[in-house]
Amino acid sequence: MGDSGGHVGRGGRGGRGDSTRSVHAGRPPAVAYEPSLPGPVFVSHYHLPGEPAGPYLYGRDENPTWTRLEEALSQLESPDAAAEAVVFSSGMAAISSVVLAHVRSGDTVVLPSDCYQTTRALRDRLESYGVRVRLAPTAGEAQLDVLDGAKLLWIETPSNPELDVCDVRRLAETAHAAGALVAVDNTLATPLGQRPLNLGADFAVASGTKALTGHGDLLLGYVVVRDAELAASVRLWRKTVGAIPGPMEAWLAHRSLATLQLRVERQAANALALAAALKERDEVSGVRHPGLPDDPAHRVAAAQMRWFGSVVSFVLPDQDHADRFLTALRLTSEATSFGSVLSTAERRGRWGGDSVPDGFIRFSVGVEDADDIVADVLQALDAAK
Repeated sequence: MGDSGGHVGRGGRGGRGDSTRSVHAGRPPAVAYEPSLPGPVFVSHYHLPGEPAGPYLYGRDENPTWTRLEEALSQLESPDAAAEAVVFSSGMAAISSVVLAHVRSGDTVVLPSDCYQTTRALRDRLESYGVRVRLAPTAGEAQLDVLDGAKLLWIETPSNPELDVCDVRRLAETAHAAGALVAVDNTLATPLGQRPLNLGADFAVASGTKALTGHGDLLLGYVVVRDAELAASVRLWRKTVGAIPGPMEAWLAHRSLATLQLRVERQAANALALAAALKERDEVSGVRHPGLPDDPAHRVAAAQMRWFGSVVSFVLPDQDHADRFLTALRLTSEATSFGSVLSTAERRGRWGGDSVPDGFIRFSVGVEDADDIVADVLQALDAAK
């Protein structure tokens, strides 16, 4: 690891680096006079003579545009071993497919108490089906204490929005020994920042809406697994509930992967620069970014992450102070997502559901020049006083 927040990974299929893999993953071999990435296939049904057989039977089941994106995602999340990816209409569709397809009445699911609030909102639905749900924080591998008898362990690292990190390998080994499946929400890290399958997880899950596609213009989710039966179960869930992505969204997502390494590297470096600047301000407290050497999560993050992500969190004295700060920003939009090439920020407590102070800010750092991002934040902090 370096001060920029990570390094370029190498190895895997063909020994290629992450940037090369991001550009070429899932694209067909070059053919004269044809595009390097064929356009989206808009179809509900296929010509299907005789007995139903073949790769494409119906538009809710498969689509050639999905196939190319899924191959790309499998290569990014699992460059060293064969894997299958399944794409969904949103990150929550992907999360729901893993949770709801693999637990039954009487089973126990362990969720982080500090994970994405809509993931935690599954608790009521699961309990209405007779599933027991246990919650424990991400930090300190606290979920280890509630694994007894669990069928599924859900991990989110770094956690959203508080940026705590847990030891995925340790949790996965303990959970597997207890007979539980392990899923990791890899949204914030991206497959170039962290590879859960290499750390022992059964499922790598993410919202492609965020940093993976990075332009704030589509909704998408995905699941990547190495076990064929698990892949079949999430595919069947997608077919059954119809949580399929549009072909245009899938094509845009694949198109966006070509710049993934460039964006991840730039945003990690920018986020670290902003976090360092924020720590110098007296009115700012609780600055968190896993790339900071003195961050509580840094030791564990450095052992399992290659890039530390684009998100910085910090706390201003109160809600009014935070609102004044957000209003004074000139380069940064006030938005609830993260991972875009455009810097965004929000007072996270406005939604409820997260146990954060009223002045808690989640800042998603874009690819603008680091000096400009920092200057904008400092002038907004001055104005907020």
